[in-house]
Amino acid sequence: MPFISICIPAYQRPQYLKRLLDSIRIQSFTDFEVIITDDSPDDSVYQLFNEYADIPSLYYHKNPRPLGTPANWNAAIAIAKGQWIKLMHDDDWFADAGSLQQFADAAQRNDGAFIFSAYTNIFENTNTEKIIFPEKFRIRKALKEPAILLAKNFIGPPSTTLHKNDGRHQYDIKLKWLVDIDMYRRRLETDKLVYLSQPLIKVGMSNTQVTSYTKNIGAVEIPEHFHFLEKMGIEKLKNILVYDYNWRFIRNFNIVSTENLQKFGYNGPVHPALIEMITAQSKIPRKFLRNGVSSKMLMAMHFIKNKRKIK
Repeated sequence: MPFISICIPAYQRPQYLKRLLDSIRIQSFTDFEVIITDDSPDDSVYQLFNEYADIPSLYYHKNPRPLGTPANWNAAIAIAKGQWIKLMHDDDWFADAGSLQQFADAAQRNDGAFIFSAYTNIFENTNTEKIIFPEKFRIRKALKEPAILLAKNFIGPPSTTLHKNDGRHQYDIKLKWLVDIDMYRRRLETDKLVYLSQPLIKVGMSNTQVTSYTKNIGAVEIPEHFHFLEKMGIEKLKNILVYDYNWRFIRNFNIVSTENLQKFGYNGPVHPALIEMITAQSKIPRKFLRNGVSSKMLMAMHFIKNKRKIK
């Protein structure tokens, strides 16, 4: 049984996958397997796979039919035999030869933990990069209330994470925009959080990513958002950071009635506390809501008034 399973859900981007496999090939830590689950409509990924026969325990699986994200992520994890899961998107890669060793060392010291590292965003269009470090206060807050990840995903994409192969969690196939946050929240409710301050992963930023074409699309984000709220429990709104995120979400999508939600494809229940938030914003001039300072003050006052309705 390998110590780590590197799970790569791939889709028709062999030029990116090659970069990732090259970074795996040079890792100093070698007690791993690599699983590629291929959603591509052609054989471009399979042809590339054949060029990397020197990587030990490299496995290829062609999905009988395209699964899409995140079902293809789950397919890779389901095949994994390793003790730990290292999901890697095919356009991300290890920063240097010692990256996987640092993840493995952390796993050996912290059995059953949920581990994540700092990372570097690589912007393909501008050939620039930015190292991302989480704010320490957000880590402290998340230890008390994992739902604050909804306010800001300080962990980053799944490629920055390592977790036990315990079969307890899969990614929710109903989600795309919030799918990683949902997974992280569930893991943090049961697992110790361990942060590695070295930027061990490089994240390719391009317009081919799912988040790039789902961001700010009401028909995607609005149904997901309210599904996520129902799933995690409306009582999480008692945390002001979670409440503030929902206030900004309703403001940014200009939701002024429950009919707006139905227009964007959400037909599920809407909690009275959220209806109150929507109603309150519908009565406030947009110029005040668009101003960051006044919006924050209005949110805080409404939170105090509305908190008793959150049950």
